[in-house]
Amino acid sequence: MKWQEYITSDPKILAGKPIIKGTRLSVEFILNLLAEGWSIEEILENYPILTMESLKAVFAFVAECMREELIYDLNKEAA
Repeated sequence: MKWQEYITSDPKILAGKPIIKGTRLSVEFILNLLAEGWSIEEILENYPILTMESLKAVFAFVAECMREELIYDLNKEAA
């Protein structure tokens, strides 16, 4: 999946956080909904601007960030 077709970042929108193109919904927001127990169906129902493809792009983006180690060092927070 080419997440770049769905995810963008603009310093003028949400301080540059990665968002789903055409929305003000950040990748972080979508992940938090899932962490709170929302199903994909609930997200799509409550945010009809989103598509299954845009949600797949969120997962692809996060997976790539983790592969590239573009995440926080968790050991620093534990110290």
